[in-house]
Amino acid sequence: MVILILSILWTYSNNIPDYKFLKNYKPPVSSKVYSGDGQLVADFSKEKRIFIPYNSIPKNVINSFLSAEDKNFFSHPGVDAKGVLRAVVNNISNIILSKRLEGASTITQQVAKNFLLTNEVSLNRKIKEAILAFRIERALSKQRILELYLNQIYLGSGAYGVAAASLEYFDKSIKDLNYAEAALLAALPKAPSKYNPYKNIELAKFRRNLVLKNLFENRYIDLKTYNKLKLEKIKLNKIKKVFLEDAQYYIEDVRKNVIDTLTYDKVYKQGFNINTPINLRFQKIATETLRNGLISYDKRKGWRGPLTNKSYTENWNNNLKKFNLENSIDWKLAIVKKLNKFSAEIQTEDKLDGKIEFKDISWTKKDFDQLLKVGDIVYVKKIYDKIYSLKQLPKINGGIVVMDPYTGRVLALSGGFSFKKSEFNRATQALRQPGSAFKPFVYALALENNYTPTSLILDAPMVLDQGEDLKMWKPENYGKKFYGPSTLRVGLEKSRNLMTVRIAQDLGLEKIIKFSKKLNIYDNPEELLSISLGSTETTLLKLTSAYSGFVNGGKLVDPILIDRIQDSEGKTIFNNSKRKCVNCDQISYLGKDYPVIENNYKKVFSPQTAYQMTSILEGVIQRGTAKKLRNLKLNIAGKTGTTNKNTDTWFIGFTSNLLIGVYVGSDNPIPLGRYETGSKTALPIFKEFVEKAVKKSEARPFKAADGTVMMVVDPVTGQKAKFTSKDTIIEVYKKENVVDGKVLYLNSDRLDSNNILKFY
Repeated sequence: MVILILSILWTYSNNIPDYKFLKNYKPPVSSKVYSGDGQLVADFSKEKRIFIPYNSIPKNVINSFLSAEDKNFFSHPGVDAKGVLRAVVNNISNIILSKRLEGASTITQQVAKNFLLTNEVSLNRKIKEAILAFRIERALSKQRILELYLNQIYLGSGAYGVAAASLEYFDKSIKDLNYAEAALLAALPKAPSKYNPYKNIELAKFRRNLVLKNLFENRYIDLKTYNKLKLEKIKLNKIKKVFLEDAQYYIEDVRKNVIDTLTYDKVYKQGFNINTPINLRFQKIATETLRNGLISYDKRKGWRGPLTNKSYTENWNNNLKKFNLENSIDWKLAIVKKLNKFSAEIQTEDKLDGKIEFKDISWTKKDFDQLLKVGDIVYVKKIYDKIYSLKQLPKINGGIVVMDPYTGRVLALSGGFSFKKSEFNRATQALRQPGSAFKPFVYALALENNYTPTSLILDAPMVLDQGEDLKMWKPENYGKKFYGPSTLRVGLEKSRNLMTVRIAQDLGLEKIIKFSKKLNIYDNPEELLSISLGSTETTLLKLTSAYSGFVNGGKLVDPILIDRIQDSEGKTIFNNSKRKCVNCDQISYLGKDYPVIENNYKKVFSPQTAYQMTSILEGVIQRGTAKKLRNLKLNIAGKTGTTNKNTDTWFIGFTSNLLIGVYVGSDNPIPLGRYETGSKTALPIFKEFVEKAVKKSEARPFKAADGTVMMVVDPVTGQKAKFTSKDTIIEVYKKENVVDGKVLYLNSDRLDSNNILKFY
């Protein structure tokens, strides 16, 4: 008999999986994404899992699982002989009564099965399982075995391991679990689906109380505690993901960037902590304002019709998942049940009856009897009581970016109306012509090349030969008017195309192309003067980033969506910060010395040019194409942008510490309609964001750059103001351009040939 047993063991021992890797094994752990203030906003995982070392697992959790699964764990050698004998006796009865056979697997055996074997129910597997259990016990400590088990075990609702399950069911750290909660988790391994408290809370309570009874019998809790805990109701609190829906475009870009940096397998298995600069308040406002702006445009174009039409039955809302939107949009699907003379009776997808009134749908531009039919499936939003408003998905789309102009940290980003309907990110992926939103960089280059804000440029018709095989180009101003000699400032404030082209012609195409590449706006711009009017494609994120130089003194910052990445042990493996604190370790907090923060950002133009441009872009708000923002009464600068035929519209604006870029257009570029300019479509989105997100105290006056002087001038002529002058502005000059109170114009040798007039 002994020889037979030894022979069986030897046979199976030669075909046993290698268990030695368990010594250093760590289960796949999800990578987590955190906001700028440390809140969890997303996790990247195939499984919900958080690895927690044995020393960090509370005693009540350990005791609960031992009582439920293996009370003799710390005393048996891997296989519990008493348990096996008891199972054999019980299974004889189970066979007779045709009941399910019970196992006698220890925690060590479960580790062997979960890591090294299949779920096959057979004597063959049980023998291998037992042999492996003995070997694992010799190779690993009891604590290590229990650590593997508690981090690997499936506990229902997609949660693997006790730490993930604690968050999934109670939204709390494992260290905060009481015995009743720990017992519920310990009740789940036997049948995670059957005892899932979300599905069958009474059955889950029954199983939990059995674990509590075992805890009492094993003397982990006293009788009084047991009697109290078994009466407690199960209180579930599903883990909340903060504003996840509002941040989907942002998070998806983070995910792609992290995978590009670390590989897919590492991101989804090694449990990185990914810290982002996302500001959840800004993100929520940015998402809302973008949606509101797109809806406003869409309403101006009228009603396009229902989603579909169905017969009204009890189950009319089946098979409509393709129309589902984010919960944050707060729209419901509804069916039209009956049409009255001035209202439509509806039922929402959650079976609530309501009414759409004719007076609330004037935007549809349709008579009521032509608007809807019985059976139409539409979107609605509750106004009050049982009154609903009619909604439709905007035909156009857009993006918004909110940045810190000094660091490039992206504080908020949204790339469309609904991530569920389209994952295409219009903030980072859509290549579109910026139109007039590019002009500030032409003017900045001019100021870097001896122009002043009051240099006079001719605003008059012109025809240009663009080269062989290309048509003659006749640029025009918006409105097809021209105004004669005007100051450089006026040219940008009023967004004059003809003046911009003349400046570009004087500077030379090569300089403009080189400058645009330096600013990372364009990769391979076309070699045509039309580039000065924004005819080459870029993304909203790139263009917005380039505007940072106007705020931060002429430095180029790269957009940052990831601040830092740490591995599962807390070691920083990636850091995006380009700033360092000089001698911070040597400065006493009791002293008068302040730390110096240095950065290595690339300088693209002078601080003096940056401040001149900021002043001119403030003028765009006060007197130019963005006058709609004047009533905000904030220190704001910015520029509108509209392409040919009003196909793409933009507004890029900033305060002293915040930069916001907005784009609106169609995914299949088509004209948005007459008068649908950047001022009418994109600017209102910017305005609503600033109204909701920026306090007056935060929009401080822009700081003047060293090396600049101010003069009071006539805004039309650019001449120094006289006592009799009625309208005046304060103009900013570089010190080298002013001698004895007079402005020097150093580019006069190139003026005449290009119809650029010298100011006298």
